[in-house]
Amino acid sequence: MAHVLVVDDSSTMREIVTSFLSKNGFEVAVATDGRDGLEQLRSDPSIKLVVSDVNMPNMDGLTMAEKIRTDQGNKGVHIVMLTTEDNPVMRERGRAIGVTGWIVKPFRGEAVLGPFRKLCGM
Repeated sequence: MAHVLVVDDSSTMREIVTSFLSKNGFEVAVATDGRDGLEQLRSDPSIKLVVSDVNMPNMDGLTMAEKIRTDQGNKGVHIVMLTTEDNPVMRERGRAIGVTGWIVKPFRGEAVLGPFRKLCGM
C-alpha cells in the first residue's frame, strides 16, 4: 500500500515526483485530479502524505484538501501543495484548511526528502 499520494494533472510532474520518491524508499500512488485523489485516499488508509498541485480540472487541490479535512474528517494525513501558485491569499486559504506545507515548483526532491520522511514516519 502507498504511503504518499501524488496528485497532479500533469503526467510529467506525476512521473518526476513519483520517480524521485520511489527511488528514495517511498511507496507512491498517483491521482490525476482532486476527485481522483479523494477516491485514492478513501481506498488506501495507509496514505500518510498527499502531495498535490493546486490548479487541476474537475477538482483543484485546495478543494480536495478541504474535503479531506471536512467531508472525510481525515485530520491525520499530511497535505503538501506542490504548485506554481505563490499567492499569499491561496497560501492562507491552505493554512486555514489544514494544509501542512506549500512548495513552489519546480520540484527539488533533495530539499523535501527529510521533511517528507518525517511526515511519513520514516
